[in-house]
Amino acid sequence: MARIPVMQAVVEVLKSEGVDTAFGCPGAAILPLYKAMEVVGGIEHLIVRHEEGATHMADGWARTNGKVGIAIGTSGPAGTNMITGLYTAQADSIPMICITGQAVSSKLHQEAFQAVDIVEIAKPVTKWAVQVKEAAQAPWIFREAFRVARSGRPGPVLIDLPLDVQKQEIEWDASIDSPLPVPSVEPHAPRVERALDMLLAASKPLILAGGGVILGEASAEVLELAEYLQIPVQATLMGKGAVDEDHPLYAGMTGIQTSQRYGNASFLESDLVLALGARFGDRHTGDLETYRGERKFIHVDIEPTQIGKVFGPDLGIVSDTKLFLRAILRLARARGAGRSAGEWVARVQELKATLTRREDFDTVPVKAPRVFKEINEFYGPDTYFVTAIGLYQIWSGQHQVAHKPRHYQVCGQAGPLGWEIPAAIGVKKALKETEPQAEVVGVVGDYSFQFLVEELAVAAQYDVPFVLIMLNNEYLGLIRMAQDHGGYDMNYEVDIHYDITGSDNVKIMEAYGCSGRRVTQPGEIADTLAWARKQAEATSRPVLVEIMIEREANTANGVSIANVKEFEPLP
Repeated sequence: MARIPVMQAVVEVLKSEGVDTAFGCPGAAILPLYKAMEVVGGIEHLIVRHEEGATHMADGWARTNGKVGIAIGTSGPAGTNMITGLYTAQADSIPMICITGQAVSSKLHQEAFQAVDIVEIAKPVTKWAVQVKEAAQAPWIFREAFRVARSGRPGPVLIDLPLDVQKQEIEWDASIDSPLPVPSVEPHAPRVERALDMLLAASKPLILAGGGVILGEASAEVLELAEYLQIPVQATLMGKGAVDEDHPLYAGMTGIQTSQRYGNASFLESDLVLALGARFGDRHTGDLETYRGERKFIHVDIEPTQIGKVFGPDLGIVSDTKLFLRAILRLARARGAGRSAGEWVARVQELKATLTRREDFDTVPVKAPRVFKEINEFYGPDTYFVTAIGLYQIWSGQHQVAHKPRHYQVCGQAGPLGWEIPAAIGVKKALKETEPQAEVVGVVGDYSFQFLVEELAVAAQYDVPFVLIMLNNEYLGLIRMAQDHGGYDMNYEVDIHYDITGSDNVKIMEAYGCSGRRVTQPGEIADTLAWARKQAEATSRPVLVEIMIEREANTANGVSIANVKEFEPLP
């Protein structure tokens, strides 16, 4: 075989694994990889303004197309800046590879310039963190990294590349190389039979679609099972969009924050829950005694250690969600177990029609639920949304309607502020071949907006259009609410208002070559969204719709799904 620079072999591996876009920041310790990318070609690269931004772009990219995202940085602080993104991907089970440069091997023990043991730093927030010590290992380590990132419960990998290793040549022939196989996880047949027995014996069963349904591309199978057995379906926050929320069997979301009233009510009346790829996160369950109640639980997850992690289910099944659903559907059909809608489905539909929250507010300042009413009415089911953490995420979970998998992206578990702008860039780039005209919309808070605001420059430089809808209360609203209603009796260091209007976010957009408008009246929202759509198309850059909402608003919340406090008048 011919000898080629080892980094050229790495680039060939990346391309064959489905990578056509990478996000990164070049530095001296990673230049051999960048040289190989230039020589080989075929991978579009976006220069980020902060390495954390690169990780969130790779994250948004991977959430949208299901492939493995790539973020690149140099040595030292580049790697440490990536830790938040790695943690976010690990928490939400997103396949991603972060590649870092490193000082030459002979200097690692001498505290060389920008030399840090990034492998040890990254281990707690990755599925695998590894340093390439021999050049000949590099292609195989990258192959294994893709396999690890995709296998079982997906997640991030970090690969550290010493500069001297990057500069070597190896024997490599791309024409006889291919990705490593990802093993499938089939369900154990007797457990599938037991699960079906339990479902058929229950009088008020629910299916709970978690993030594993979306990651496992199992949305169609969930709906097929639900329709065949006439079982209502709920979603977790990470599973939002797994089932069209307008479907008659959709039963909402249960939780103490991102939930619907009818979702909690349906769950509390249920007697069995089939949980698919769900983690039973604390914001979903609330207090476990109430959540568990007298109902039975079947927990299906591809990762064995997730089963029993929060509480022991009545039946645990280790399986890919799609393979489990196909197996139980085959068994149900073989038994002729199909059912027509009965009293339980009618009851859930009654709750869905009556236990709602009001959205038709006309008051000034704007009430947040009105914003989401406008979003739901203006945008179609093919729109891609991203949102991060704060009161606006909770309002979004409570009021925003999702229709399709991978169209509602939320950093659910880690909740890093600033995620929306880089994630929106990643989402839009993931659609460049399949849906280049698709609308991408970020729902953002005024505080989160400024955490990684510099990534607007990336979108402007590379003509990446999307719309940002900002709910601006000039407060750390979620923390103010926790201080006020969490037993602290305080309102301390959470007010970020100053001067007349605080930060002029429209001018910030303009400073980056983008555009925006501020909205103060509820009747202005729809027209401004229409303007933003046209402006994004005309400029191929981000556009901000900044909506000034009431400053000390609260979201419905509690510590138990049976006792969620409502702060707004109910319909």
